Amino acid sequence: MNTHNIFKSVLFSTLLLIGNSCSDRKGIDVIPMPRSVEYHSGNFTISPETKFYTNLSAESRQALTDYLEGTSLGSVPFAESATGNNGIELNLWDSSIVTGNEAYRIEIDKKGVRLSANTETGIFYGLQTLLQLLNNGDNKTLPALTINDSPRFPYRGLHLDVSRHFFDKEFVKKQLNAMAYFKMNRLHWHLTDGAGWRIEIKKYPRLTSFAAWRPFDKLNDWWVGGRTFCEQDDPRAVGGYYTQDDIREVVAYAAERHITIIPEIEMPGHSEEVLATYPELSCSGKPYVNADFCIGTEKTFEFLENVLLEVIDLFPSEYIHIGGDEASKSSWKTCPRCQKRMADEHLNSVDELQSYMIHRIEKFLNDHGRKIIGWDEIIEGGLSPTATVMSWRGEEGGIKAVKAGNQAIMTPGKYCYLDAFQDAPNTQPMAIGGYLTLEKVYSFEPVPDSLSTKEAELILGVQGNVWTEHIPTPEHYEYMIYPRILALAEIGWSPSEVKKWDNFHTRALQAVNILREQGYNPFPLEKEIGDKPESYQKVNHLAIGKKVTYANPYSNHYAAQGEKTLVDGVRGGWMYNDDRWQGFIDCDFDVTIDLGKETDIKQVCAEFIQLKGPYVWLPKQVIISSSVDGEHYDTLATVDNDISPDIETLQFKEFGWEGNAKARYIRYKALSNGITGGWLFTDEIRIK
Repeated sequence: MNTHNIFKSVLFSTLLLIGNSCSDRKGIDVIPMPRSVEYHSGNFTISPETKFYTNLSAESRQALTDYLEGTSLGSVPFAESATGNNGIELNLWDSSIVTGNEAYRIEIDKKGVRLSANTETGIFYGLQTLLQLLNNGDNKTLPALTINDSPRFPYRGLHLDVSRHFFDKEFVKKQLNAMAYFKMNRLHWHLTDGAGWRIEIKKYPRLTSFAAWRPFDKLNDWWVGGRTFCEQDDPRAVGGYYTQDDIREVVAYAAERHITIIPEIEMPGHSEEVLATYPELSCSGKPYVNADFCIGTEKTFEFLENVLLEVIDLFPSEYIHIGGDEASKSSWKTCPRCQKRMADEHLNSVDELQSYMIHRIEKFLNDHGRKIIGWDEIIEGGLSPTATVMSWRGEEGGIKAVKAGNQAIMTPGKYCYLDAFQDAPNTQPMAIGGYLTLEKVYSFEPVPDSLSTKEAELILGVQGNVWTEHIPTPEHYEYMIYPRILALAEIGWSPSEVKKWDNFHTRALQAVNILREQGYNPFPLEKEIGDKPESYQKVNHLAIGKKVTYANPYSNHYAAQGEKTLVDGVRGGWMYNDDRWQGFIDCDFDVTIDLGKETDIKQVCAEFIQLKGPYVWLPKQVIISSSVDGEHYDTLATVDNDISPDIETLQFKEFGWEGNAKARYIRYKALSNGITGGWLFTDEIRIK
């Protein structure tokens, strides 16, 4: 690693993100919160007479001098360390002083500052803390304290999807600056997917001259308009890619910030762009038919291995991410080549066929000194022995992986998918769905209670994911990740015992201001509206705690509180994924409530939610019926839906009846609109 570049190019950019701190109170505005802080009285003020020392190499000392020349401190050359002199020292020591590759110790008193670590990474992270401690008023005053700090987890990641919408290398470098400032150390670069290929591969130039471009400005228009690609010189072409020189530049830039970039090359699914370009790699042999590679042909493995050889040459990371998620596997069931492969390899299912491919690619990467990471679907059909699992469909994949002895990175959608709405949806830009506030992200605990101490050690860390189907601009991307990624930065670094929501919220407000001042576009946390008003207060009605009989089962993925959900007095919030809305897929919602005895009723109502993106629809029609004996029902109301399923924005609608009736049983039936894969969600059936 070029130490001169580390300090010359890194320190100047990170100083631009100086944080605010008050030396006259107990508490520091640092994210992530250090492991241990001991406060002392007084402070140290940097002056023109302050001396700067380090035991780094002469090259590094010169880099520090060059860096400081561009700050308000002016030209302050670093000299060799002279312990005992007043000033600021940044020194490497052996492990008897500080232990851990990313650990550091800071001591500040009225005489000066001493930053110690046993690696340059530790020095770098300690410097980020010093930068955040500097006073916003004069950028020269530091509070007297002692900090001993090291991360809880070795993996603290941010995911960037550039397939759906392409962002140039300068945008990526800008996010790397912020990541470094908040001590995040992994960028998961999602370079290929069905919507576009974004990395130059010399052996297959059509991947970037054709598969990186689409003849539609808006992704949704491309999605419904045939999902075709076009030549780079087509006047309609929208897209882009990174040259191999771009990749090397960004990888080096990240390394200077002690960030490892992990590339993702999708396989076997999400590969429409490759198969449109090289249809011989598909089961049908035709473009625009299949989304999954054909596992039965050796051409697929030749292609993937050639691509991976070039990827390996560009990325020095220990891991290569190979996707593995959401493969339909449908074409494999009828493909003669895939069926022959299954027979030859004695495979019993298409799940095992995918596992065959994952194992084979893993061996290829292992033979070239690399390991694989995949989404938790790689567990299906048999987990690869040295693979690391990225658990996104809840925490179950991570739990299963570590119990099998594999490592896991926790990134469940419920807490870590930053493409969800973060405030009242109708006040926010378009999102894929879901409602994920900063507070909810901060509440995430990456180590499930079900794990033993030894198993917990296999949890490598956390990652925030940002899929860009509905995020077309750099400004929108920054709006979605900041400040929520800061919560994950603290979860990944700080021990759980130092985490306090109210304190973090105060620090996050300050961080938002700093990010905004430095040209980022964060969500305005200070203007947060909060959850849907109805969700804050329980409602009382006749059906509370009564027995509910379901004609069709609710989805286990959106079970909420199970059979208590519809009669627990708890209303749903802004979005269906808050464990208060109950979901039903590809069926009618049809339940009967037993009030226990014949009762006078005057009102029956329930609310439904619609969001087109994730296929959540209002019912086509609602039929409300009553019965005294549970056998003969009278229809109280038939209510048609008057809101179009084509509306893009979030919709809520109550369907109900008012009148006078006597009943023991109330049947509430909501008819699905018939769209395959469609959901119905409701939160409470209120009977008065």
